[in-house]
Amino acid sequence: MSGSRNLENGEGLALRAGLPVRAWHRLRLGGDAGSSTIETAISLSVLFSLTFWLVEMSLFVYTIAVLDDAAHQGVRYAIAHGTDSSSCSGPTTGCGDSTGANVTAVVKAVSAYSLHKISGMTVTVTYPDATGSKAGSLVKVAISYPYVPFIKMLGFNQTTTVSAEGRIVY
Repeated sequence: MSGSRNLENGEGLALRAGLPVRAWHRLRLGGDAGSSTIETAISLSVLFSLTFWLVEMSLFVYTIAVLDDAAHQGVRYAIAHGTDSSSCSGPTTGCGDSTGANVTAVVKAVSAYSLHKISGMTVTVTYPDATGSKAGSLVKVAISYPYVPFIKMLGFNQTTTVSAEGRIVY
């Protein structure tokens, strides 16, 4: 068979079907059809997951920043409204707000900018010095907030606690 072609490995079948040899092997082995669709689907799902995770992390950091600012605003209110103020706030006798409810109201008003429900937030106002809310006394505002993510993803269900402290001026 000196003049005949080598018909091994399916070449004869390919020639009989009228297909080039490479196309025949691709058909016979299953080819690459559909693999790019699967790769694209996997890549897009990973990309979208990372994008949503990044957005959720950004919102988490934003919420912590707003709560931290709210705690500082509460301390500012408390240090400016000591016993010498006409609308004092604190445990000293003569103050109409011995529980620090005015400070809590200021903290909750500022926390409303966090775009979350603030009903689960706990605000604790303490005056650790024995002098109460007199000038020079220390005041601490602590906020505890159970963070609820907008997008339900793993790792975000936690309670966030921020605090601030300062000395009463008036």
